[in-house]
Amino acid sequence: MSFLEDSQNSAPGSLQNNKLSGARKGAETGQNAAKRLQTELMQLMTSPAPGVSAFPSADGNLLTWRATIEGPDDTPYQGLTLKLGFEFPANYPYAPPTVLFRTPIYHPNVDFSGRICLDILKDKWTAAYNIQTVLLSLQSLLGEPNNASPLNGEAAELWDKDPALFKIKVADRHKDIDDE
Repeated sequence: MSFLEDSQNSAPGSLQNNKLSGARKGAETGQNAAKRLQTELMQLMTSPAPGVSAFPSADGNLLTWRATIEGPDDTPYQGLTLKLGFEFPANYPYAPPTVLFRTPIYHPNVDFSGRICLDILKDKWTAAYNIQTVLLSLQSLLGEPNNASPLNGEAAELWDKDPALFKIKVADRHKDIDDE
């Protein structure tokens, strides 16, 4: 039975009620995401992890965040501050956020557009993860790239074969950026 046939056989007003019910579910989903994000913001503020931070964007949209990661010691990123953008779907935490490096970065698992290849941001995502776990995973990835799954093949090769040249390329690519 097609949608049209189904709507023709429905009781008067029931199609409209179904549409309203779907809109309410969407709004509830967005409200649940907002509640979860407010809880995570409080956690980040009261129990911050060293070297990472995140806050909602200045425009007041709770589904858009800005974050920073301090480059870990004993890595080519030591002393660097890297900025990221988070976009949360309305069904967060049941779907992962879209996370991009805003700071230009040279890394085996990050392309030149800032897209990241990290399993927990794709098929390994669970609702148990949060902003802080994502940031800490990314901070860890800076010192331990997954060269078996590179987005930047040259960086993956240099990481293994020429660490000195890799470090030079990291410094050449890095640029401090202003927050908008």
